[in-house]
Amino acid sequence: MADPISSVRMAAPAGEAVKSTGGKEWGFLETLRGAMDQVNELQGTADTKAASVLDGSGMDVHSAMIAVEKADLSFQLMMQVRNKIVQAYQEVSRMQF
Repeated sequence: MADPISSVRMAAPAGEAVKSTGGKEWGFLETLRGAMDQVNELQGTADTKAASVLDGSGMDVHSAMIAVEKADLSFQLMMQVRNKIVQAYQEVSRMQF
C-alpha cells in the first residue's frame, strides 16, 4: 500500500508551479487568492441580499439569511487558514539552520 503522505509535495522548485486538473497551472498563492476572491464574492452577495430585504423589494428573508451565514462561515474558515499560515511561518522562523 502506497503512503499517501509521500505523494504530497510541500513546495514546488523555483520556477515551477504545481499543476491542477485542466492544464492550468496553480501555485499556493494563486489558490489562496482564489479562495479570498470567493469569500469576497460571498460577502458581496450577502450584502446585496440583505440590502434588498431592508429595501422591501421582495427578497426572501430566508435566502438572505442563508447568504449571510455562508459569508460568515467562509470568512471564519479563511481566518483559520490565515492563522495556520501565520503559525507555520512563526514556527519556521524559529528554526535554526
